[in-house]
Amino acid sequence: MALKKDKQKVLGEVFDDARVKSFLNFQPPEGVNGDFHVLEKAYRGMNIDNFATFIEFFLAEGRDLNAPGPDGRNLLQQIRSHRLGVDYAQLLAEKGAE
Repeated sequence: MALKKDKQKVLGEVFDDARVKSFLNFQPPEGVNGDFHVLEKAYRGMNIDNFATFIEFFLAEGRDLNAPGPDGRNLLQQIRSHRLGVDYAQLLAEKGAE
């Protein structure tokens, strides 16, 4: 499953902590790493502020920012070239993704 080249802005939706945490429970399709799956879902579905909150919850659970996607690359590696993913990539790198 390839990510879209550019991240579309998510506008107008406010997530409380419970909604942000709910992304941790998304079940991956068979053969997809669960940590990668929830990271990708959060990236696609959250604005940067909600994503930053999500990353804190994600890391608090001891989950892996470097989890590989189906193509073997982690989320940071996949989104570095996304024009609208710059802030997300910077946050992931700051939190330890390689």
